[in-house]
Amino acid sequence: MKKWIALGLAIIAALLLLLLPDTPKKQFFHNQGNVFGTYYNIRYEATYDLHNAIKQRLKDVDQSLSMFNSSSVISQINRNDVVPCDSLFEIMYHEACDVSELSQGAFDITVAPLVNAWGFGTKNKELKTRNQDINLDSLRTFVGYKKIRLVDHYLEKEDERTTLDASAIAKGFACDIVADLLRQNGCKNLLVDIGGEVVLQGVNDRGNPWRVGISRPTINAQGVEKELQEIIESSQLCMATSGNYLQYYFVNGERRSHTIDPRSGYPVTHSLLSATVCASSCMRADALATACMVLGEKKALDMIEQTTDASCYLIIADSDTLRIATSEKWQDR
Repeated sequence: MKKWIALGLAIIAALLLLLLPDTPKKQFFHNQGNVFGTYYNIRYEATYDLHNAIKQRLKDVDQSLSMFNSSSVISQINRNDVVPCDSLFEIMYHEACDVSELSQGAFDITVAPLVNAWGFGTKNKELKTRNQDINLDSLRTFVGYKKIRLVDHYLEKEDERTTLDASAIAKGFACDIVADLLRQNGCKNLLVDIGGEVVLQGVNDRGNPWRVGISRPTINAQGVEKELQEIIESSQLCMATSGNYLQYYFVNGERRSHTIDPRSGYPVTHSLLSATVCASSCMRADALATACMVLGEKKALDMIEQTTDASCYLIIADSDTLRIATSEKWQDR
């Protein structure tokens, strides 16, 4: 009798298994599109497509930190509207202040008036076509990260003319946010690339570590990068690159780079062409890479060596050749 009961239970269990829906199998998804004036390219292994959730998180970042979105938190702050800062803005602000201190002001989110004055921002783009004196002494009176502070979720300014520019940290931050979303949904293998800033983890769809490149600072006839200087293979990486060889213009034979030193108010003139930084977060790597481009080779290396979580790969113009300089921790990234 017991045998028949056991057999019956086994049959019932088998039938239940047949009736249950199949567990979705994991597969690699590839989502791409445009955001923040650039592209995003995201690959991950999951049981279902997460693109809608990804787009919502990117929209959240845009609504907080985009200067091109008139309703964003940062745009309202720049207009001196009384608006509480959301959690994304506050996270960005604290990281920005930390890197500003570390770089002794080479990274500064209050640089917006200077960027605009030199014709690289959202205003005064006509300055690119004419050699016009810029009143730097006046502008510098309200530029400086110590002239703003966050108090009870509101940003206070010493001077209402101070405006913010988060473009040198927002893409990296967005990479971190999307990567966190993917991890929260059980993804262990992922690559998030937003405008060249990268977070990766695990392996690709072939079971191999991810491979990402560092561009060689050259421009072909079409005005775009074509070659890779270095290929990095990794299963855990947060990386960002900043360069001054793509955005510039000439006035009376003088080359003006889009990299502005917030301390002097002038475009940088040193020979550092590109700075790639790996750090504990892509947001931090993004800000540090910009700071490196402002500081130049020696001071950039000195700054990175002060950190416990960052390393850098610098490409320098040396006469007619390119020279590479790396921090001591680069090989251990």
